[in-house]
Amino acid sequence: MNISVVGTGYVGLVTGVGLASIGHKVVCVDIDNAKVEKINKGQSPIHEKNLDGLLKKVLAKKLFLATTNLDSAVKNSQITFIAVGTPSKKNDDIDLTYIKKVSEQIGKALASKKEYHLVVVKSTVAPETTLKVVLPLLEKYSKKKAGITFGVCMNPEFLREGVAIDDFMNPDRIVIGEFDKKSGDTLEKVYKNFKTDIVKTSLNNAEMIKYTNNALLATLISFSNEIANISQTIPGANVFEIFKGVALDKRLNPIINSKRVNTQILSYLNPGCGFGGSCFPKDVKALTAFAKKKKYHAALLTAVLDINKKQPLKLVRLTEQKIGNLKNKNIAVLGLAFKPETDDVRESPAISIIKELIAKKANVFTYDPIVDPKTAGTHFKNLSFNHTESLHEVIKNKDACLIVTNWKEFEKLTPEFIKSNMKNHLFIDGRGFFHNKDISEINYLGIGLGRNKKHHN
Repeated sequence: MNISVVGTGYVGLVTGVGLASIGHKVVCVDIDNAKVEKINKGQSPIHEKNLDGLLKKVLAKKLFLATTNLDSAVKNSQITFIAVGTPSKKNDDIDLTYIKKVSEQIGKALASKKEYHLVVVKSTVAPETTLKVVLPLLEKYSKKKAGITFGVCMNPEFLREGVAIDDFMNPDRIVIGEFDKKSGDTLEKVYKNFKTDIVKTSLNNAEMIKYTNNALLATLISFSNEIANISQTIPGANVFEIFKGVALDKRLNPIINSKRVNTQILSYLNPGCGFGGSCFPKDVKALTAFAKKKKYHAALLTAVLDINKKQPLKLVRLTEQKIGNLKNKNIAVLGLAFKPETDDVRESPAISIIKELIAKKANVFTYDPIVDPKTAGTHFKNLSFNHTESLHEVIKNKDACLIVTNWKEFEKLTPEFIKSNMKNHLFIDGRGFFHNKDISEINYLGIGLGRNKKHHN
């Protein structure tokens, strides 16, 4: 099929390249000419495992192209995916500016098109958005009726940054919210070669499935951090051992044919310094704001956000607990990305940690294997800190080291490495890196580890 994808961010580019890799002819649209030129040279504007290689491959096969011409892309395709950003507004609702603008442009392109065309919303939007915002705009500017000359679907993505290509190529499910049967059947043909469960439902349900999915995972993370914070007060407690015992409950981790099934959901019962990224914080806020519009107070989701907002600062409090006043102290912060294997710093715990350290008059030094704060947009704007180029350099002679992102490279941080490079050997673990290792030779504090001799806590 000939497919157009509007948007070349994490969702749009991965979707476009992924669809091209299975034989569809894809054109990705973006308003940024420099970005388009870069993509057409085989250079991905985002860091995503295996994306560069796959992009080069589909370009070489002439199955993929990027352009700034939305009108042409829509008119020369059978299906258009909308994959533009829906950032948070100050009131936690989502900003539909890009969605509305693109819907208008697609509608205008459809006005002169005779053939049937399917428009698919891939962007994460609140329930009723596709039906009450996108569809009316398409009808208004195309002067056509949905269900006759064009169809509408809502097809949420479940891609995890860092493994997005693998998630796209091996989906655990495909959710198709359909305006009518023809719309759903047309989209289903796009995914005909994928061997997975296909859920066909209403537009509103599809939107709600996405929000519910992310809200559940975010809730598990905040729940695990709540338990970690309680465990911190108990002598000798280790929250990681606690969750190991909990995870063996067969309702969470079933035993089938005498073998334990290790379910992926347990990976979200993982205490630390909180969740970040472009999805969980934004989506939970948006769902809470949506509920408020409907005159319902989402108490649980509000608590999830409150716990997550406070959690990164636990690392700063642990540092103060050990070395007191942070004024003029040299503090290393390891990791700027919100999670490993991505360069995305949106809502990263590192941002609030750095801000708090600076407010305490500490001298902040950072390191991340991928992220350069100078090219990370406005996220680190007006923050004065020193970014270093190596793991060795960032911890050299520092008063304390805070681990914020669990990059694999940080496994080099053995007690011997820390002792030979750090000033006070004070290590504040925000990701449970050393919770099950012998670290008796260094000063170690970790989230969810109660006061005991072993952890020098």
